[in-house]
Amino acid sequence: MKNKFNISSLLLLFVSFIALAQNKQNNNVSIYLIGDSTVADYTGDYDPGKDYMKSRYPIAGWGQEFQPFFVKDSLNDIKSLKNKQVSIKDKAKGGRSTRTFFQEGRWREVYDNLTPNDYVLMQFGHNDSAENKQERYVNIEGYKEFLRLYVSQTRLKGAFPIILSPVARNYPWKNGKLENVHGEYPKAAEEVAKEMNVPFLDLNTISMNFFSKKGEKYVTDIYFMNFGANKYVAYPNGQKDNTHFQIEGAKAVAALVFTELKKIINNTTH
Repeated sequence: MKNKFNISSLLLLFVSFIALAQNKQNNNVSIYLIGDSTVADYTGDYDPGKDYMKSRYPIAGWGQEFQPFFVKDSLNDIKSLKNKQVSIKDKAKGGRSTRTFFQEGRWREVYDNLTPNDYVLMQFGHNDSAENKQERYVNIEGYKEFLRLYVSQTRLKGAFPIILSPVARNYPWKNGKLENVHGEYPKAAEEVAKEMNVPFLDLNTISMNFFSKKGEKYVTDIYFMNFGANKYVAYPNGQKDNTHFQIEGAKAVAALVFTELKKIINNTTH
């Protein structure tokens, strides 16, 4: 009788543990970010063995500043993420195009870990369009084909893909307004999104408009990697870079993405 009681208790305990683990898993949502340096998180193990503050700071991709937006109060405004634990998993890497991200096995790592109801935000284009760097260049049709692959395989795992157009660079400016530098790649991203019925976040247009309102001088000095010598350990000679963000620029773009993501999720029926 005693042994029967012990077996029953253990069985009940095991079932309760499984139910608790399952409930916890159901409450966890991962948002994977795939893309290039403008999305990347340079902290942690981005450069194994190196101190970010000494080797990279203040460079930051917008993904680096994305997690703080997913606090409980903010999630209350997003119907499908309310009462969830959301983890940002930034797998973006500098210099990667849609093709090289796949060829290097970076997508495989994401795909293997995707679970139902996760999200994949994909922002490529900066390196795909680099015709002068053939090791990373991808023409428009190739760019579209790799986006289709990422979308299809995300859906195979029961997760939700979202396509972003590439965030703006800090040029060219004309009559006080920032203009598109990415050619036909933003349009190509939108075309794939429409073709595959995928939410599209037009970060190129949104960021161009936002930067234009802030003004060229402010954006150049505060948001992008432009500063004089001896200000930061990692850049003793200073920096003049109108592609990559400083911390404040990354935060600003992360806020833009979060605002649009809320709209997309709340207006999407899964």
